Amino acid sequence: MHRIHKIPQSITLSIYMRHFISYFNDSVKEHWNLPAITNFGGKTYTYGQMAESIAKYHILFRSAGIREKDAIALYARNSAEWAIAYFATLTYGAVTVPFLPDFIPSAVVELSVFSKCKLLIADAIAVKGLNGNDANIQELEKIEGFAGILNLDGIKLEHASSELFREACGALDAEYSKLYPNGLSVNDVDYYSSERSMEEVSEISFTSGTTSATSKGVVLPARSLSVNLEFARREVPSCVGGHIFAILPMAHMFGQAFDVLFPLSSGVHVYVMPGKPTPARLIGGLSAVKPFMLLTVPLVIEKIFKSKVFPITRKAPAKYLLKIPLLDRIVLSKIRKALLAAFGNELTVGLIIGGAALNREVEDLLKRMKFPYVVGYGMTECGPLISYCDKSEYLKYSCGKKASPIEVRIDSANPRRVNGEIQVKGDAVMLGYYNNESATKATFTSDGWLKTGDMGIIDAKGNIFIKGRCKNMILTASGQNIYPEEIEDKINNLPYVIESLVVGRKNALVALVVADYAAGKKDGLSKEQLDKIVNDNVLALNGELAAYSKIGYTEIRSEQFEKTPKQSIRRFMYS
Repeated sequence: MHRIHKIPQSITLSIYMRHFISYFNDSVKEHWNLPAITNFGGKTYTYGQMAESIAKYHILFRSAGIREKDAIALYARNSAEWAIAYFATLTYGAVTVPFLPDFIPSAVVELSVFSKCKLLIADAIAVKGLNGNDANIQELEKIEGFAGILNLDGIKLEHASSELFREACGALDAEYSKLYPNGLSVNDVDYYSSERSMEEVSEISFTSGTTSATSKGVVLPARSLSVNLEFARREVPSCVGGHIFAILPMAHMFGQAFDVLFPLSSGVHVYVMPGKPTPARLIGGLSAVKPFMLLTVPLVIEKIFKSKVFPITRKAPAKYLLKIPLLDRIVLSKIRKALLAAFGNELTVGLIIGGAALNREVEDLLKRMKFPYVVGYGMTECGPLISYCDKSEYLKYSCGKKASPIEVRIDSANPRRVNGEIQVKGDAVMLGYYNNESATKATFTSDGWLKTGDMGIIDAKGNIFIKGRCKNMILTASGQNIYPEEIEDKINNLPYVIESLVVGRKNALVALVVADYAAGKKDGLSKEQLDKIVNDNVLALNGELAAYSKIGYTEIRSEQFEKTPKQSIRRFMYS
């Protein structure tokens, strides 16, 4: 049995780490007949059935001339088949290049060419977008040795750019039967070799932008994925047979590391939610799946609170009972019980929230009702985890403590009191940006620390508090630093507000507010009446703000802001 050694944080843990593929290898063999992954409402694969599909991918890769360390693109929506294709690529020794499903086909093509992908694996919708334009195929075929496009639904040929690939697809079933005449057995699984290096490139993850000129490809070595997996296994040691409801984008590192890599390397049964997690669809799925933990972003939890909790807590009698000692516990206990039931009554680990700051009113209620939750912090460049702690130790408004074995420092003369950039160092950190030396150099300090771009402080006990993004900070004419996220948090709690942005314009702070006209109409308000209520409430907040951070005026919108895959607002479009 592998032993976890406790060693000083200043010493690298690479020599103590197990390769993440070795964990997956053992998980498949040990849990062969257990359910591994299910398309919610659809097909279930056992660990053994996953291995059968992986074996077919490996036959196809070899027959098509794809070699270890070649890049393979993965462009599809969340599904069990996505996870199987992901593991097939990694266990083969190839480099996975996952693209988010909301990337447009032309961007996927350009980035696939940029990263020299030898094969593109896609689902039916993505295939339609790619094959619907001859220019896409022509661009892909500029890649030296490009095999073609494979549909992950059934592992079938969609487009062959080489005769070798066409023949490999046509002979796949016959070759599988030849190699495994009695079917694949647990003894046929052998994904891991001790010769595999922790420094080998496992993934290129494109974080933002839509073209190779604007999107940075984060190059992640095996040690980054391994560190994150081992940390999760230490934090959640007994989870075999438990359930997870995967709602985050699998192509994003947060969901990929902890909704795919960790659970399927640990004997967990993953249910994959198709489509977007609206409160109604999410609650329905959770009550059926009964997960022991749920990874999510703040926006999802905030929507649940706005639709299910705030209508109770903001009206009589609960509004007044919550202000009375002892009676408030009765109200909070009832809300907690109802919420736990909605989440399936099995949240032993709880909610793990990341990707952005959690609304303070929501967090206050979660903490008051002793609901199991934590807020963590990470970034793709760390594969992704930077900070986390168990719910029993979690301090409200923080994002936990540094996740072993990463080092965290604040670029400030007084890290406990004065905001500075959060910088990190350790085995989880990326190798750099793909084919982008200038961006890589700009992201690291001269002494080798990764600059996160986030501002924050660390208290005496090691709790990290994020104040906002460096690039979002507004510098006033008087030299004051304003973090708009703190003001937006207050605005978002106001009645009839869906979301907001605070930006600096012409020496004044402007609040861009998305109004909830549907809720206003339900309450009998005209557009003009609702606009006035929202405007008056926003400006009334100035009484709670410092003189240099008061809002000059508001702009009320009906359309919601453009979002990133982790549901953060694309601020640059509105600044």
